[in-house]
Amino acid sequence: MSNQNRTSLSIVISGLPAVGKTTIAQELANEFNFDLYNGGDILKMLASEKGYQTTGNDWWDTIEAKRFMFERRSNPHFDKEVDQKLVELVKNGNVVITSYTLPWLAPQSLKFWLRGSLNNRAKRMANRDNIRVDAAVEIIQERDNENAGIYRKLYGIEFGSDLSVFDFILNTDLLCLDSLIKISKSIIREIVT
Repeated sequence: MSNQNRTSLSIVISGLPAVGKTTIAQELANEFNFDLYNGGDILKMLASEKGYQTTGNDWWDTIEAKRFMFERRSNPHFDKEVDQKLVELVKNGNVVITSYTLPWLAPQSLKFWLRGSLNNRAKRMANRDNIRVDAAVEIIQERDNENAGIYRKLYGIEFGSDLSVFDFILNTDLLCLDSLIKISKSIIREIVT
């Protein structure tokens, strides 16, 4: 899709940790020439601005990240600032964003939920981060619980349970990511043409 033919559409990809959000979002952004944003990256940027060391792809699993998460839980400023930036990006259109909360905060976006079992998400994380599957299970369970608590407290969102805001729910246990990417592209083509 060329820039001249771009439509004002914002796509939000959400789901529990290690379900494939970033992979699908990158493919959609490339296919439709949309800008790509990640709520976690903006949150990480704010952590860096606060003086936390945020280097490395697996930063969220470090002791430094755990210190930041402790501060984050006591100060909703971090999450609300990230969410406000993301809402503005959605309003401008032509973006693909991975975010946990944005589907509830930006109703004008096209919203996808990626569903996946703990076991498959753990295998995905173990492969991606070169760790043992049992270690990945522990990390994912901790993140699932932490995210649910944070977003319930901040917005009253039942993250991972209330899927009523989503336009499409894709099960990553049933189809490989390549197939889900094709399906997602097809859905978006139908909407923008």
